[in-house]
Amino acid sequence: MFPAEPDHDRWMDEAIALAKLAGEAGEVPVGAIIVGPQGTCIAQGENRRERDRDPTAHAEILALRAAGQWCQSWRLHECTLYVTLEPCPMCAGAILQARLGLLVYGAQDPKTGAVRTVLNLPDSACSFHKLAVIEGVRAQACRQQLQAWFQQRRCQQKQSRLNQELRSMGLSSCQNE
Repeated sequence: MFPAEPDHDRWMDEAIALAKLAGEAGEVPVGAIIVGPQGTCIAQGENRRERDRDPTAHAEILALRAAGQWCQSWRLHECTLYVTLEPCPMCAGAILQARLGLLVYGAQDPKTGAVRTVLNLPDSACSFHKLAVIEGVRAQACRQQLQAWFQQRRCQQKQSRLNQELRSMGLSSCQNE
């Protein structure tokens, strides 16, 4: 069903690269890759909620949609999804609905993780599909990427507030000159 010895680090590195693109575009940096039964990438996604103005445009959802088109089926039981952050409830539900064969994720999500951390949808009584899960692949790199992005975002917001305050007082900051 799956390649004999999948290269989880390689695929997660590709998902991390997609997440970087999302972060550079102003999105929360999450990337997803779906590997098909032949061991090749059949779909990918990166967060696009802000750009698409779509609350469902998470990396996992976009990758699942593309994989369904590639496979000509909504059943992805022979596919593996690599994602940099533990899926949220919406994405975990979609993964279960897709009958995904294997989920591999990097960093845990202590706020909304719905696979192991906050909720455990795959192993709950409401799940009719038993999902194989591997967690923590390249976790440190995934976590650092997210933390650095959020830290940069907070600094930018702080600078923006400071600039607004200075403008309201008729002053300007050195960075604006």
